[in-house]
Amino acid sequence: MNKSLFLTLAAAVVMSSNVFAADKKKPKEQPKEEGFVFTTVKEAPITSVKNQASSGTCWAYSALGFIEAELIRQGKGEYDLCEMFLAHKTYQDRAMAAVRTHGDVSYSQGGSFYDAVFCLKNYGMCPQEAMPAPGSPYGAKNNEFSELFNITTGYVEGIAKGKQRKLSPIWNKGFISILDSYLGETPEKFSYKGKEYTPKSFVDSWGINLNDFVSLTSFTHRPFYEPLIIEVQDNWRWAGSYNLPLDEFMAVMENAVNNGYTFAWGADVSEQGFTRDGVAVCPDVAKAQEIGSDQARWVGGNVQDRRAALTSKPMPEITVTPELRQAAYDNWETTDDHGMLIYGIAKDQDGKEYFMVKNSWGETGKYKGSWYAAKAFVAYKTLNILGHKDAIPAHIAKKIGLK
Repeated sequence: MNKSLFLTLAAAVVMSSNVFAADKKKPKEQPKEEGFVFTTVKEAPITSVKNQASSGTCWAYSALGFIEAELIRQGKGEYDLCEMFLAHKTYQDRAMAAVRTHGDVSYSQGGSFYDAVFCLKNYGMCPQEAMPAPGSPYGAKNNEFSELFNITTGYVEGIAKGKQRKLSPIWNKGFISILDSYLGETPEKFSYKGKEYTPKSFVDSWGINLNDFVSLTSFTHRPFYEPLIIEVQDNWRWAGSYNLPLDEFMAVMENAVNNGYTFAWGADVSEQGFTRDGVAVCPDVAKAQEIGSDQARWVGGNVQDRRAALTSKPMPEITVTPELRQAAYDNWETTDDHGMLIYGIAKDQDGKEYFMVKNSWGETGKYKGSWYAAKAFVAYKTLNILGHKDAIPAHIAKKIGLK
């Protein structure tokens, strides 16, 4: 063999082996993850995710979840408070109001965050262990309210809308006995960690000021910086919420989370952008189509198909204005659907921020019971929030007389 040819072949072999070695050392390019990728920015400690199951008690789970988080934040310890104690007491009061107004106050499973504050102030609270586990009095694994409310709704309507001229003094005893059968009796006394309490002394033992908890909202049909009664049926106690301009309303929420506070969040979850897999967004369909999406994918198909297309990954979102928000409320597009707990802020892979939400549907979905709600969704679909007054920026608190 020609010497030069041999050297050429040898060099080729060496080069080939070097390239092969380099290829072996070079890490394989990982495929980009599809969908949403969230990174936590700020997160407050909360208690575990609960399951309201087949009951309209989101208001109880979210409000008590907020109280539990506040007890942690204030250094009082971790508690598991009893949602069915709250429901039992609230349903008694709501039935009484329905009877007194001959049915003009609705009797139903829902409630408001204020119901929790009212209960804590007037009736107290007990830990979960002081009452039966949800559903257990009648052999269910979780809450199942359909039979309970078939019975109690008929009972209350029979009294409230009956033809009798005068009520007997015992109608309420029969109603309470039904609640006792399905929810368990509310205790007059109980032991907790070696000490005996009444429900009221239990709340007193926490050493917190219930008057520090305030409700806030944002609508344009009433003056700003004054209490506004949100006109929904489940606000049957007609509790007021301080009314803020939308930008200040959002500033309160962001300030709260950034400073370690949580807040109970009342919102409309009937929107297509609120998925059952842990994401809540308000996509701008027109802008999404401009960036290359097939129009048929957005406007055709059934509701499930459209929801999947609109919420499959980060997309441009609508710009929420006070006018848009008000119109949705006035037209019944924004409804009083669900109560949850906001406890943190996260970013997606594009750097857009979302509120971290604790739900009460059990450890379901991709994030095991947590949701990520885009700020556009929160601005558009929030009815009200319940939080600590110290979470409100000082210049805003001063405008509503809290400083």
